Amino acid sequence: MNATTPPALQHQGRVHVLEVIGNAIVGGMETWVERFIERMPPERFRFTALCPFESPYTDRLRALDVEVLIAPMPDDPPWSTIQLATALVAANGIELLHAHMPKAHLLAGIVGRLTGRPVLTTIHARQVTLLDLEVHRATSSHMSVVCRQAYFHALGLGVSAGHLSCETNGVDTQVFQPQPREAGPGLRADLGLAPDVPLVGFVGRLSPEKGPSVFVRSALLLRSRAPQAHFVMVGEGPMDGELRELASSLGLDSHLHFAGTRHDMPAVYNALDIVVSSSNSEAMPLALMEAMASGLPIIATRVGGVPDLVEHGETGWLVGVGEVDDIAGRCAALLDDAALRRRMGERARRRVVERFDLAAGVQRLDELVTRLARADGPRRVSTATLAALQPSAPRA
Repeated sequence: MNATTPPALQHQGRVHVLEVIGNAIVGGMETWVERFIERMPPERFRFTALCPFESPYTDRLRALDVEVLIAPMPDDPPWSTIQLATALVAANGIELLHAHMPKAHLLAGIVGRLTGRPVLTTIHARQVTLLDLEVHRATSSHMSVVCRQAYFHALGLGVSAGHLSCETNGVDTQVFQPQPREAGPGLRADLGLAPDVPLVGFVGRLSPEKGPSVFVRSALLLRSRAPQAHFVMVGEGPMDGELRELASSLGLDSHLHFAGTRHDMPAVYNALDIVVSSSNSEAMPLALMEAMASGLPIIATRVGGVPDLVEHGETGWLVGVGEVDDIAGRCAALLDDAALRRRMGERARRRVVERFDLAAGVQRLDELVTRLARADGPRRVSTATLAALQPSAPRA
């Protein structure tokens, strides 16, 4: 390197990663990316993010000292987005593109081929989509999945083991841990509930794939068996109004609460007695990991990577999709037996600490990102290529 090399291309020792994020809501995928960036060693990595729109989530990324750029990211990316991303990679010395969601994978794959940069995509779903598979085959991107079901699905589709890895989600077990329940500010105070009132929680996006209406109908059945119980839905989403109407029509207004998005999640989990996941589709849900790390028993549908997380009869129970009566019955059994709740909660906490601690997951990703980015040494962009990617000067 010499004095004429653009500063952005001078190798500073840190791996520069472009996170190509296909959405910018406050959801499971976005939370995963945020925690990943937050915990990667800053002396070894730096991050830039490309997002499809401004939102509170992009503000959170900037608070982590991440440069955020906005560009449209539809299923068929426009040339303006491709040009922006390609110029960004060339000018800023990006060494690896890391995509999240199929449309982000498509954009990253195109830009990676144009710039000669490696591409990593994290598949946050329980199965590889056709678009992800097509992009992988066309660009030789590396696929990282978050649960065993997705790993074997990818192998079955012909993805080679050399281009595939499984890095399960993880949770910070120091942030999420059991705490004594005390009266005072927090979720229960906001809901007007005493510390000893049974409280069953749903934590997740209020959208069809999460099956929130199943939770509401389970609450109705459980009310007849445990009339003292209350229920809370923590999260937001497109079904919010529909679910409120359903709860009202079932006469649950006084016992089913909508808490919206909360920013005190460790305290929220410690306000709950049970967490229910009624999803129709999952990979390796962070909300369940957080609840288990907080010492809560889990009742969850047997989908995706959930059976790898929840041990049936040990850390909670697994139920079939849409099994309203089974969910209600399992909740009733736990509410009737404080010792069982405590025992399952302790086992849940131990399982997460032993197998799903965030530090171990970050270490695996650290090694994967470094290996992919530095496989052939730091890549450079020629002066001619860099000049071609800059916006044209205005004509006189």
